[in-house]
Order: sequence, then structure tokens, then C-alpha cells
Amino acid sequence: MSIQNKDWYARINKMPGLSGPTLLVSGTVTVPNSNTEATLVVAAIQDKSLGLRLELQLESKGIGLTVLTDKAVAFSQPSTYDVPHISIFHDGKELTRIENVEILN
Repeated sequence: MSIQNKDWYARINKMPGLSGPTLLVSGTVTVPNSNTEATLVVAAIQDKSLGLRLELQLESKGIGLTVLTDKAVAFSQPSTYDVPHISIFHDGKELTRIENVEILN
């Protein structure tokens, strides 16, 4: 199944605060059923390019309508280095690659 996706955005917030520098990745995916939840997790296998590889996971929860539904998906983690790019994978295939990671100082 091909996953439609759009509006990907990544930034590292280095503004002073209690949580320290934080990486935030967000986007929109189209899922086949309204009860499908989409989440991003760090992939078990990372490449050697210093970029970050995330895995899109889909899980059905409860009863829903069989209709294409856009779902917002987000990922956040402390970040101690400037990530040069972020790759989003699903079922072993790359959905997108975010080359422009914004840095807020």
C-alpha cells in the first residue's frame, strides 16, 4: 500500500528553556481508515550519514469508517547535534526526506 504524505517540516529549537535543545518533526499522512493512528518512531537501523531515520507506524484502534483520512503525525526528542537531514520510512521504503532542518537559536 502506497502512503500519501505531505507538509513535512523539521526544526531544532535551541532557544533557552528547561527541556534543552529539541528536535521536532511533523507532517501529514493519508490513512485508509478513520480509526488508523499514525506515529513516528526512531528506526532500529540508522545509516552512517549522521542523518536521522524515522519509521512511520500505522495502528488500527477501535471502529472507524473506511475512508481516506488525513492524520497529523509528529515526533519530538532532545537533540544535542544539528541533524543534516531526516528520512521517513514505512514498510522498508522511503516516503520522504527532509533536507532543510530549520534551527531556531
